[in-house]
Amino acid sequence: MTDVTLDPQRQERAKEYARIQRRFMLVDLILGAIYLVAWLSFGWSLTLKSYLLQWTSNEWLLVAGFGFVFAAVISVLTILLSYYTGFILPHRYELSTQTLKGWIVDQIKGILVAGPIGLLLLEVIYAILRGYPTTWWLWAAGFLLLFNVLLTNLAPILLFPIFYKFIPLEEEHTDLVECLMALAERAEAKVNGVFKFDMSRRTKTANAALTGIGNSRRIILGDTLLDEFETDEIETILAHELAHHVHKDIPLGILISSVTTLVGLYLASLGLGWGAGYFGFESTADIAALPLFGLVLGLFSLITMPLGNAWSRWRERMADRYALETTDNGAAFASAFTRLANQNLADVDPEPWVEWMLHSHPALSKRIAMAHEFESA
Repeated sequence: MTDVTLDPQRQERAKEYARIQRRFMLVDLILGAIYLVAWLSFGWSLTLKSYLLQWTSNEWLLVAGFGFVFAAVISVLTILLSYYTGFILPHRYELSTQTLKGWIVDQIKGILVAGPIGLLLLEVIYAILRGYPTTWWLWAAGFLLLFNVLLTNLAPILLFPIFYKFIPLEEEHTDLVECLMALAERAEAKVNGVFKFDMSRRTKTANAALTGIGNSRRIILGDTLLDEFETDEIETILAHELAHHVHKDIPLGILISSVTTLVGLYLASLGLGWGAGYFGFESTADIAALPLFGLVLGLFSLITMPLGNAWSRWRERMADRYALETTDNGAAFASAFTRLANQNLADVDPEPWVEWMLHSHPALSKRIAMAHEFESA
């Protein structure tokens, strides 16, 4: 195995890049909050609804029209921020290989995919609001649970291919495929093959995943991973991913997310009930109250984010332990995650508050140290 060590210069760049990303995340949060408050404070919501009522009184069309304008305005306002954080910065830090044309095409694809999905969710939730004004939050949470399960199942075969090209691994990777399929069999995970996808068209970073549920489950490897990582390193990475299946993290995650959504929607119902009188909305089902809806859910998500990340870090540590015990190769695990840190420009040792609040995975330094401890035990 090739000896891999952390690159000190790249770690300096990684810390700098992480700081910049956090600052822009804060800017994005502040802009989003100002945007929502402005719609409520300046009466834009009621003004837009009044304008739409001149054209139609159909509730479904009102929701669609309001949702379109509401989303379009924030998209236009933040397009420069998205361009800087999504295109300029990754190029400045030599992570991106994407052309400007490719970035623009991806933005258009994202709108064409997210737009109809977002509209569907908005229409259904407001239909539930109109039909069940007191218990809507309960029914809406149930709908979102079913939607999440369906999306998790269909995304690998319907959505991901819109952005990436997936092809089965060629014969030159036969040994790797056999190794990974054997790992999946040991984990009692039924997978429909091992595929590579063209990450290199957009980025120099590497990644791999076990995607989908049921018949859509498959192992996917970025071509950047295949080109730069050794077989036993890829084996440890996929063993970690398969651990999430063994530990039932996907259904547990959906369950916990559903409970969190239920609480968030209940709080939103309280906020809408108060806001209907304070801001002059007709009812909680008034589409003009959409900014208040978003403000309550956004604040709830921000407050609960550290708790969700703490849960995730716990499950990730369990997955790391499973990968080490399954492959019995701490050296390959440490090498793989060291290589990931170098290639992905990841800060291996973030400040404690950053890890606690923002990271869904343990710090890479801790994960690498765990591998070394396992190897020397």
